[in-house]
Amino acid sequence: MRYPFPVGRSDFIQGDEAIARAAILAGCRFYAGYPITPASEIFEAMALYMPLVDGVSIQMEDEIASIAAIIGASWAGAKAMTATSGPGFSLMQENLGYAVMTETPIVVVNMMRGGPSTGQPTFPAQGDIMQAIWGTHGDHMLIVLSPSTVQEAFDFTIRAFNLAEKYRTPVVILGDAELAHMRERVYIPNPDEIEIVNRKLPATEEEAKLPFGDPHGDGVPPMPIFGKGYRTYVTGLTHDEYGYPRTVEPEVQQKLIGRIYRKILDHKDDIIDYETFELDDAEIAIVTTGIVSRSAIRAVKMLRERGVKAGLLKLNTVWPFDFDMIEEMAERVKKIYVPEMNMGQLYHLVKEGANGKAEVELISKIGGEVHTPMEIVERVVG
Repeated sequence: MRYPFPVGRSDFIQGDEAIARAAILAGCRFYAGYPITPASEIFEAMALYMPLVDGVSIQMEDEIASIAAIIGASWAGAKAMTATSGPGFSLMQENLGYAVMTETPIVVVNMMRGGPSTGQPTFPAQGDIMQAIWGTHGDHMLIVLSPSTVQEAFDFTIRAFNLAEKYRTPVVILGDAELAHMRERVYIPNPDEIEIVNRKLPATEEEAKLPFGDPHGDGVPPMPIFGKGYRTYVTGLTHDEYGYPRTVEPEVQQKLIGRIYRKILDHKDDIIDYETFELDDAEIAIVTTGIVSRSAIRAVKMLRERGVKAGLLKLNTVWPFDFDMIEEMAERVKKIYVPEMNMGQLYHLVKEGANGKAEVELISKIGGEVHTPMEIVERVVG
């Protein structure tokens, strides 16, 4: 098919535009959203592109309706996405939990800005990390990715759709206002260069229901599609393999939620992605995610020039979190620093993972400016 933007070449585009193009190439054909800074350009691009690829882009009355619409579209067989920022992400939390409970593959983009409330609409922040992981109520499990460059915004969006389809789960992409509006060179591959994962479809009625539809034991049942002849029950209530509500039986709740956890945690090696820089012989470790990673890489280089054995751990997957890896790293280094654009969120995960094996120090910054490399260096050298 013809795409409404060049493929097989590089382009100079914003992070929001990169996410929209990646979604199209990943097979997204339904977008529902509500305009909000700094994610509005994603909506604008999808509104432009979707009619040209036989897709649908629709403005809903609010963010609650937006995530509800993409859940419905996913059950109708479409790959679906929405995008927002902090205030809208707060409104999406109940339906995000509904998507977890009904095992609905969707992609939710949150281009973070300063908060709480209306906050700083045009300035970047990383204040929604914990909300992305734990924002909806009850015990739940999902996947959270965090890009730091416009190229990663493109690449991680394709990966988000693949993970959503593979594990029948919501995937959250955490960007920020800086990344949303930053322009960088991005390679847009040809479609045949992109690995695309599509959800498993049941061949029979019984295959649509666990444990019958779990021959490989991966905990991910094939997904029946509305309108394809399956007698399908979908509910946010605690339910059995047939979809029937079973809200008063503890063993049903334990079995359902336990499997939703295991289908993610048992495949952490496939889901968790991170990068290291100069970490092998490091005595000082810097752990970052998202936009701050750019400054942290430069800070490590500057520290090395000063004779400080510093290294970087850049977390591309924020959740699930590899606590064991952090503990192993903590056993090898003297101290861990966590620079982030909030009052301390990733810091708490890292501190828990370090398990007392190394001191963990937060380098907090809020107000809408990304850490400079020198600010990180000065905290490390004192």
